[in-house]
Amino acid sequence: MAALGANLAIAASKFVAFAFSGSSSMLAEGVHSLADSGNQALLLIGGKKAQREATPQHPFGYGRERYIYAFLVSIVLFSVGGMFAIYEGYEKIKHPHEIEHWYWPVGVLVFAIIAEGFSFRTAIKESNELRGKLSWSQFIRRAKAPELPVVLLEDFGALIGLVLALGGVGLALLTGDGVWDGIGTVCIGVLLVLIALVLAGETKSLLLGESAGLEDVQKIEAAVVDGHTVTGVIHMRTLHLGPEELLVAAKIAVQHDDTAAQVATAINAAEARIRAAVPIARVIYLEPDIYSEAEAAKGPDREATPGGPAQQPTEH
Repeated sequence: MAALGANLAIAASKFVAFAFSGSSSMLAEGVHSLADSGNQALLLIGGKKAQREATPQHPFGYGRERYIYAFLVSIVLFSVGGMFAIYEGYEKIKHPHEIEHWYWPVGVLVFAIIAEGFSFRTAIKESNELRGKLSWSQFIRRAKAPELPVVLLEDFGALIGLVLALGGVGLALLTGDGVWDGIGTVCIGVLLVLIALVLAGETKSLLLGESAGLEDVQKIEAAVVDGHTVTGVIHMRTLHLGPEELLVAAKIAVQHDDTAAQVATAINAAEARIRAAVPIARVIYLEPDIYSEAEAAKGPDREATPGGPAQQPTEH
């Protein structure tokens, strides 16, 4: 919301500056801010749609809607922001003209840097509560919620873009050559394209389906085993159904002489321990089995019952 408010105000001021000065950097930056505003709106829509209840057609819910809308953000940033800026800069280099009323673009750029700085500071503050000891690059690569990495990269790119625009306008004013304004615009476009490609790569990975982080996997494995009925984890797979929803499927080792009632009770207790250790583990499938080193070595995709089809996890 902070980013949306800042970008709408900045977009309006940039278009006013373009109207008075004719600066292509201002036009490119105005379109960039307008695209950013649309991106924040898309993220808000995705977050709202992701809250819908599961249906028979979508039994695991709509959590991945947030990833879809984040991917759309990267497309908008690439096409509307980056490619438009490159085209506008190219046209300005081919047909340069002097910047008029220089105080408009300079004043707007200073205002925009302050506003974007406020939005960027808010994103950093919110991200610091989640990233822990991770570096910023690790946080952006590993974050399961797409909104904060998207806003962080957008605001970071916007601040650099504003500096490039200020440099292009400043050189155009100092030299009297409008080509510098066009060069600054092209640089802004290239920057936006690079950021869009990074966002597309990260959100594509989330759309394909990512496992839980190593720390959560270790917590789940520790929570499953009780040392009595459940003696170990033969193999396990996890999948993020959304940023705050995790699917856990595991084959667990139980004692060979335990009764069905004892095993069922142990599985229910294991599920409770998993949810206590990792609250986002919402969907859990545990299949009991007698541990066999040979069968465990085959992995979950190659196990088969003697003379029968591959074993399938069963819900308890």
